[in-house]
Amino acid sequence: MTAVSSRQTTVATLGAVTADSRDSTFGSGTFDPEDFRVGLQNVIDKFLDEQAARLAPLGGDATRLLAAARQAVSGGKRFRAAFCYWGFRSVSALTSDDEERALLRACASLELLHASALVHDDYMDASDTRRGKPAPHRAFEADHRAADWTGDPRQYGAAAAILLGDLLLTWADELLRRSGFGWDRIGPAMEVFDICRSEVVAGQFLDVSVQARGRADVETAMTVLRYKSAKYSIERPLHVGASLAGGGEEVLASLTGFGLPLGEAFQLRDDQLGVFGDPAVTGKPAGDDLIEGKRTVLVALALDGLGAERADVLHRSLGKALSPDDVAELRTLIVDSGAEQQVEAVIDELSRLSLTALETAELRDEAKDALRGLSSAATQRSH
Repeated sequence: MTAVSSRQTTVATLGAVTADSRDSTFGSGTFDPEDFRVGLQNVIDKFLDEQAARLAPLGGDATRLLAAARQAVSGGKRFRAAFCYWGFRSVSALTSDDEERALLRACASLELLHASALVHDDYMDASDTRRGKPAPHRAFEADHRAADWTGDPRQYGAAAAILLGDLLLTWADELLRRSGFGWDRIGPAMEVFDICRSEVVAGQFLDVSVQARGRADVETAMTVLRYKSAKYSIERPLHVGASLAGGGEEVLASLTGFGLPLGEAFQLRDDQLGVFGDPAVTGKPAGDDLIEGKRTVLVALALDGLGAERADVLHRSLGKALSPDDVAELRTLIVDSGAEQQVEAVIDELSRLSLTALETAELRDEAKDALRGLSSAATQRSH
């Protein structure tokens, strides 16, 4: 299934409706997701320790910036790292502890990229929280107020968050380049990484522009979803890992057939959680996407499916301060429009397309097994 046919099917469907400190688990015989996350976090922590030593001469302000960076890269589902890891193992088995350590560092670079995007995204969306804690721009703003400094606390928070996101983006590049692979492997992976970063930034700008215009049809909303999130969440991490293993264009195309529709399903699920998710689980306020005024596929479908008067209520409410009762009313409108059911159907169809492509791809069997599990985890989730 090609990327083009996946996109065409998506639009058509929418229109119709152990904890230790190891860096490596090589030789264990099995892949343990918790071991993977622990090892990955250890790699990230060691890298940030290196950066802290470099920046120590800058004093207390650099220490605060490093602390914010540590928080930004702590926790999370680590999907991007996992897809990078299994992109590599789709092509090649691991041959040594050294090779797995290098792969974990490369995987960690994608988590730094993700953290950078989240820091900038939270500021651009004026989000107050991230994973149940103050978003970085809000935390820096609070520091300014607590210290009773001069100037505007909000401007300080904005400036600090922009710089933190930029620093994380720089470190993502550095960690991939210094992962431990030879340049014959790093070079092709960096080409993918370059494309990935350009897509994320351009996709984010498209999203900002769509929100500013206050209108988005389903196809435009799908384009934002694809380039802002879907590709960099699954397809490109798979490509980075496969490139590090020496995979060529045919392998990357096979991984696109699996990864692109799955990435779209992943983000559609995220958009549903942004409206219907439980704040105690998501770490975000109820109806956060509605409060932020996001013109997602879910919202575009709802506006199409409601009568003029009720669609106008939804349209005018987006991006406004909303009470719990307001959120409940808008949720009801979206359910009544049929949009929630349509999105659920599209998630199912995209997941089917993804798994069908995986079955026919010439990839290593152990990787196929792992990717099936990741597919389910990415689309059937509550946060």
